[in-house]
This record gives sequence, C-alpha cells and structure tokens, in this order.
Amino acid sequence: MSATQRLYLQDDHCFDTDATVIAVRGAALAFDRTCFYPGGGGQPPDQGQVTVGSGMAFDIGSVHADADGVIWHVCAATAPPSDIVGQSVRLAVDRERRLALARYHTVLHVLNTIALRDYGAWITGVQIGVDYSRIDFKWDGFTAALTAAVEAKVNAVLDANRPLTSYYLTEDEFRRREDLLRTLEVKPPVVNGAVRVVEIEGFDAQACGGTHVPATSYVGRFSIFRVENKGRINKRLYVRLDRPVLSVSPSGARDLFW
Repeated sequence: MSATQRLYLQDDHCFDTDATVIAVRGAALAFDRTCFYPGGGGQPPDQGQVTVGSGMAFDIGSVHADADGVIWHVCAATAPPSDIVGQSVRLAVDRERRLALARYHTVLHVLNTIALRDYGAWITGVQIGVDYSRIDFKWDGFTAALTAAVEAKVNAVLDANRPLTSYYLTEDEFRRREDLLRTLEVKPPVVNGAVRVVEIEGFDAQACGGTHVPATSYVGRFSIFRVENKGRINKRLYVRLDRPVLSVSPSGARDLFW
C-alpha cells in the first residue's frame, strides 16, 4: 500500500475530509488520505469518527502509523467489515480535543525555546494532554524562584499574537541547522527526505510534526502549577492553560477555532 496522505501536515486545522478505504485489518482502517494525527513528539493521536456513505459509522479510539507510512485508524468498539474497502467515507476528528492538544503543543514550543535560549535547558521528555501537560528538562540551576519569571516570559510571547507557519527543509539542510533542535537524544522524523519546521514569527523555528494553533494568542494564559525533581538537574514542569478570549482570528474568521 502507498503511504497515507497526511492532510494535517499542510493544514493543522483540517478537522474533516472525504477519503477512500484502502484496507481493513481487524479493527483498524486505512485510507488514501487522513486528517487524523497519529501521535508523536509527546502529542497523543487524534480521536474521532469515520462515516461510510451508507450511513455506517465507527468511533476511532486511536491512530498509529506503520513503518511504511500507512496510518491505521483503530475502531473503539465494532470492527469494520472487510467489504467496505474501496468505499468513500467521511473522516471527522474530535475538534475540541485536537484544539486543546494543539494549544498545549504550541505553548511548549514557546517554553522550550525560552528554556534553551535563556537557561541552557534541553528537553528530555514531553507528555501533552488536554487538561494539562508536562515537560522534562535537563535544567541546571532551576529553582522555584524562577517559576514566575519563566511564566512572565512565556505569556509575553503569547500576548504578542505571533502567527505560526510551517515549511519543509531537506534532510541535508536540516542537518546544517542545529538551532532547529530542542532535544539532544530524539531526532525529528524525516518523511520523504524532508523535515517539517514550525515557525513562530519573529521568535522561534523548530523541527516538529505535530499540530498547532494559528497564532500565539489562541493559546491562552500559561502557568506552571507543579515542579518535580527527577534527579539533580532534571526537572519536570507541569503546566496549565486558561482558555483564551479572542475577538478575531488572523484570517478574520472568529469562530474557526473557538
């Protein structure tokens, strides 16, 4: 089978699409194209629903990509019949959940950039959630007194309403850009010889294959609500967001995201 076309890589805000079933394996479905994110970089996979033209519908509980780049959508309850291969379907991502994860993924870009730029701290682990997230750093010299200063720096970037964009570099170009890395051990995925870069205008660019909001003002107010020591210089920061209050999106569509 050919690799699945990943629509979310061209449009973080692609929440639904038409597609064709190309395979069924047990409870899992594969399509020629998808808007579902299969997980990675600490961001969990999307959930949602698949509706067949006949009206049959399946809840998708998890999604993953195999070694050949085919994305499998695992049904949460009823296994799909094999005779739907070749049929047209409608894919719909759980919009509210995706947006919550995108907000947290975006703010962690801001936080990890400030941590590395101002304090020389490298990421050692990330777990993104819909209610809060955690991020681990190799952060020598971190103290509780720094918390307020870090929060203020992050919120200043969010308040600036900086647009986010994404683009691709060849693998060779990426290797010459050490500034695009935020981890020392985990390297970003290379898809078809290219690495995706997500840029926050005027602030940061880093390699990333996840989903994000269109501008930093969509993130909300950031706070660090707990810090754990995971070793002498390894720190785990638990972060939370308040829901943002927006008047209009950068494209002029007020209700596009909230």
